[in-house]
Amino acid sequence: MDGWATTWWFWVLLGLALLFLELVTPTGFYLLFFGVAAVLVGLLAAVGLDGPAWLQWLLFSLLSIGSLLLLRGRLQERMRRVAPAQPDNDLVGRTAESLENIAVDGYGQVELRGTSWRAKNVGSDPIAQSESCQVDRVEGVVLWVRKPYSFERVNGGKS
Repeated sequence: MDGWATTWWFWVLLGLALLFLELVTPTGFYLLFFGVAAVLVGLLAAVGLDGPAWLQWLLFSLLSIGSLLLLRGRLQERMRRVAPAQPDNDLVGRTAESLENIAVDGYGQVELRGTSWRAKNVGSDPIAQSESCQVDRVEGVVLWVRKPYSFERVNGGKS
């Protein structure tokens, strides 16, 4: 072995760190391939199939870039087919309950289906805590809500 950077545990730790970063950051499956390549080089080094440092780095580079170029597009396409583009369209029109006061154009928390959601008040009236609000749109994990229209508010309470 040529140094500490060529030990098997270095490669495994590097690979696990890259895989962890892939999980916590939206990189688009770039770090996944580098992480897997580092773990593979570490496993090869652990069983004694390691060579000089330059060979390990070359193998890591070839595995990373080769698998990235060959497999990333397929993986992304498969993920697009598995995960629907807008999974929460059925939330539009539903009634949620505000967990806090939400100013006009402000953000807050609402509860819908037993889950707390981040919400943006897109209506013309503030929403008070424990007040009902209607979901107009879902954007990512943010519900766009407003006070529901009522007959009394529209006609000023006159019948």
